[in-house]
Amino acid sequence: MEEMHVLLRNKGKINPEDAGSYISAGGYEGLKKALKMTTEEIIDVVRESKLRGRGGAGFPTYKKIQFALNDAEPKYVVCNADEGEPGTNKDRILLSSDPCSIFEGMAIIGKAIGAHIGYIYMRAEYSYLVPILESALKTSREHGCLGENIMGSGFDFDIKLRSGAGAYVCGEETALFESIEGKRGEPRYRPPFPGVKGLFGKPTILNNVETLANIGPIFMNGADWFRSIGTEGSSGTKLFTVCGNVKRRGVFEFPMGINLKDLIYEVCGGLEEGRTLLAVQTGGASGAVINKDQIDVMLDIDHVSDSGGRLGCGTILVIDDSNCIVDIVRNNLDFFRDESCGKCTPCREGGTRLYELIDKLCQEKGNVKDLETIEDLAETMRLTALCGLGHSTAVPVLSSIQNFYEDYIKHIDKEGCPVCSQMGGKQA
Repeated sequence: MEEMHVLLRNKGKINPEDAGSYISAGGYEGLKKALKMTTEEIIDVVRESKLRGRGGAGFPTYKKIQFALNDAEPKYVVCNADEGEPGTNKDRILLSSDPCSIFEGMAIIGKAIGAHIGYIYMRAEYSYLVPILESALKTSREHGCLGENIMGSGFDFDIKLRSGAGAYVCGEETALFESIEGKRGEPRYRPPFPGVKGLFGKPTILNNVETLANIGPIFMNGADWFRSIGTEGSSGTKLFTVCGNVKRRGVFEFPMGINLKDLIYEVCGGLEEGRTLLAVQTGGASGAVINKDQIDVMLDIDHVSDSGGRLGCGTILVIDDSNCIVDIVRNNLDFFRDESCGKCTPCREGGTRLYELIDKLCQEKGNVKDLETIEDLAETMRLTALCGLGHSTAVPVLSSIQNFYEDYIKHIDKEGCPVCSQMGGKQA
């Protein structure tokens, strides 16, 4: 199967540090068109394109823009480049190979809401990308595409870079705002929502890197063109990070709606010889764990959601039969309990307790009552945690129990887990 490169169209073809190189490839043409449009016209293009957020929730992008259409000043556009989800690399690819495409998307949204300042918030581990972005920003200003009076339009818009300090929770939008403001990265209570009161208490539009990279091509090629790609409910292409037990791993771009089975076996070459598929986790470490009989599914926002999973950031973890599902869930929980900011009780206490209970099962010291407690606690976290970190912690737990109940029972029965036993005891 051949990829369709919309977001990756410039990868390896331009100098990412030079805006002139981006312009020679057709870059900033979408911004040039948007600068001549009214707010309503810009929103209409985004609405007609049916672009939905690529950061996880799949929220319609035009609605976010509408939320900030109020009289408060100043307003801000923020790019979430924290990308802390384990196994996810798509935003890093875009930032390193085509940063001006993100700048262009931010400037178009800035024009729509009347914002003059944008922020790109990057995870601490992406410090090596800062020089690339700084050079791309500098040359974009020199070419008149950022800064004062961009492209002679009379509209001012510039972008600043900010780096985190390694906290996964700062991928949550309000915790990200707190971090930019120099505070401890903790989620805020909502409402008010960011469109009304976001960064520095002002109306703010926050989008994921991949979402913003789609804006320029939409305005350059038209909403109808973008809507013709993908599925009815999920337009455009999607970047998929495939990792785990497949022959070919990497970041791939395909139209929304590619079949998961085709992605695993045709694009990624299937599993190593002698191994069989056990499970797939879609959406990263916080995604649902499905079994081998559930992989014949279209990978778009709605179809994955309807099947009980989540497309999320597009990370696909392929798991073969050399692994233990319960141990993998334990590993996920170890990450989430460590990354909890501790602000709300369900996540702070629940995450640790979930890990302890799953670890108890892994050591074959648990019972059916413990399994019932795990389900009850996970559901409580899903419903009551303050932010997405606490909600997401429950997803792999509940989905794995639903789809691999017998694997959990093996850790309770005297016969034990065959995978763990083969490895000489309980896995670490």
